[in-house]
Amino acid sequence: MSIKISLKKNISEKNIKNYVLFANKDFKIDGLAESSLKNHSKYINSAIVLDKSNKKNLLIFNLNSNQKIIVVKLKKELNSLENETIGAEFFNFIKSNSVFNLTFLETNIKKFLSKNKFLFDEFLHGAQLKSYTFTKYKTVKKKENFEINISLKSNRFAINTNKRFNSLIEGTNFTKDLVSEPGNVLHPDEYAKRLKSLSKFGLKVTVYDQKKLKKLGMNALLGVGQGSYRGSYLVTLEWKGAKSNQKKPLAFVGKGVCFDTGGISLKPAKFMEDMTYDMAGSAVVVGLMKTLALRKAKINAVGVVGLVENMPDGNAQRPGDIVKSFSGKTIEILNTDAEGRLVLADALSFTEKKFKPKFIVDLATLTGAIIVSLGSEYAGLFSNNDKLSSELFKAGEKVGEKVWRMPLNKNYDKLINSKNADMQNINYIGGAGSTTAAQFLQRFILNQTAWAHLDIAGMAFSKYGGALNSWGATGFGVRLLNKLIEDNYE
Repeated sequence: MSIKISLKKNISEKNIKNYVLFANKDFKIDGLAESSLKNHSKYINSAIVLDKSNKKNLLIFNLNSNQKIIVVKLKKELNSLENETIGAEFFNFIKSNSVFNLTFLETNIKKFLSKNKFLFDEFLHGAQLKSYTFTKYKTVKKKENFEINISLKSNRFAINTNKRFNSLIEGTNFTKDLVSEPGNVLHPDEYAKRLKSLSKFGLKVTVYDQKKLKKLGMNALLGVGQGSYRGSYLVTLEWKGAKSNQKKPLAFVGKGVCFDTGGISLKPAKFMEDMTYDMAGSAVVVGLMKTLALRKAKINAVGVVGLVENMPDGNAQRPGDIVKSFSGKTIEILNTDAEGRLVLADALSFTEKKFKPKFIVDLATLTGAIIVSLGSEYAGLFSNNDKLSSELFKAGEKVGEKVWRMPLNKNYDKLINSKNADMQNINYIGGAGSTTAAQFLQRFILNQTAWAHLDIAGMAFSKYGGALNSWGATGFGVRLLNKLIEDNYE
């Protein structure tokens, strides 16, 4: 499905298939007297009086045999998330009523823009977020293309922040596309190839293949992928949009396990197909970097993703193996299904050493334990920095991608000490699975850089859909991190 948005000067009534009108909480509509609907205003108001008793935000009725009117009720004061949610509700409404060609009136919109100049942009943004579907591999596709026209009275009206919202939609949908791809298509070799193509947006893309990773000493990352005949990679994406006074970049690191069988510690067969989404953390980082480049964000940022496939062949990593990480610290592998933290361990230390960032935020579908704790309502947030944690929490509340801070503590850290190496990759005593995974990652932040880890295992994919997304990949994290940057670092 797609939504095409067009600005058109003075569309005649006979060429309008369906109208959309904004109304206040009492279903009063402003701007009709100056529009092509001025001769129908009495009928429209009468129809609303008959229908508004249903207490819904959206009404639909016939203007005549060929035209419909949809009325969208808006409260007096709406925040951005509420605007977007109503836009998503509007999309569901027009889809269920099979209304594909719609026209908004500038004269009606302007009455509501006086309260919030971004209202219309946010409304359309919500509709676009909700409209996403992944149908690439459907041989028979429904032709559900929605056309939204804005009938202009003058040349002065424009969608205020078209570039900003379009960039965010493109970045979010790119993330969703990556997460939705099956593992036989988006394996590490193909993923690295796709990331190279992002250089056309102004990103500096550097691909480290297995030979380079071995030379760098990234044995934790390489150990995860050694059972696959596909390559393993670390890819960096750099955006330099800041003025010269911002020297330190903001860093975002993502887990990119393109498919996770569990390796020798093989997962159960049931629901293993969901492990094609185990690269969602990396996809969020990539979608964010694309968004920043498209909207020419005035900051310096770097995205770092580790791309591997965890397979159980004769060369696969074994339980009991000990590897030396990029940091120099040694890790005993007690369970090969605790592999994401191994990929992130090398990626985190590398990012901190090479880029010396202001902060690092990593994202990963890391543990099933976080789903037990928080379900699909919040991502787990673990951090060594109160300021960064607060900024992430507030940004999440604003865009509806919520995070909840979980504890870190030296007593949890003791649970991953190993008798044979510096640490082990799981806690065998039991309990606190998400926290001990985060404690493991924290050991690879070597220079006290502000760091936050987002465990998005319960948020990256939805089997039911949410307020702003349909079934499937959610893109969770792109809008959150973009808001973090907008509100605090630009």
